[in-house]
Amino acid sequence: MTDSEILQVFRDTGAIRSGHFQLTSGRHSDTYFQCARVLEQPRLTRRLAQELASRLPSGLAQSIDLVASPAVGGILFGNALADVLDCPMVFSEREGGKMCFRRSFEIELGAKVLVAEDVVTSGGSVKELVDLVVAAGGSVLAVAALVDRGSKPLFSEDFYPLICLDAPSWPPDKCQLCQQGVPLYSPGSRRLAKS
Repeated sequence: MTDSEILQVFRDTGAIRSGHFQLTSGRHSDTYFQCARVLEQPRLTRRLAQELASRLPSGLAQSIDLVASPAVGGILFGNALADVLDCPMVFSEREGGKMCFRRSFEIELGAKVLVAEDVVTSGGSVKELVDLVVAAGGSVLAVAALVDRGSKPLFSEDFYPLICLDAPSWPPDKCQLCQQGVPLYSPGSRRLAKS
């Protein structure tokens, strides 16, 4: 698939939304990527996972022992990537506001992990998961995502987004949409209070 074909998939499924949004990072934007609209189609999800896996350096793809994703957004894509890469998959959740592994998930000592996310803005959730994997004894080889919103992420691992779309975001106090009184929506899985 070409980048333009991938972008068309996002358009055709209604995954690219316009409005005034509070992102999971806390930043505001006029563009929201509702990847759930893409991921609700299993065959399409697998096709995108195959495309991303084919873009990974071959040595990297073949050395991955485990895929780890942050809940909720990264779970379906992470699972599809694990299927394509023929390895297990685990996900982290928040408990008391802190990222952790539940459901008896474990990271084997020395496991080579690919962290998979749906959308990366600041990369805060990814960074928390990377730290969690390392603390559990694993080694994060790289991060993969469906969409990179074009920000400089907080994590330092090699990053392989399927598509890069420059979608600016702003701190709430610098948001012109707030200043104009445009209603604010927080459609992500981690609801944030209005600023």
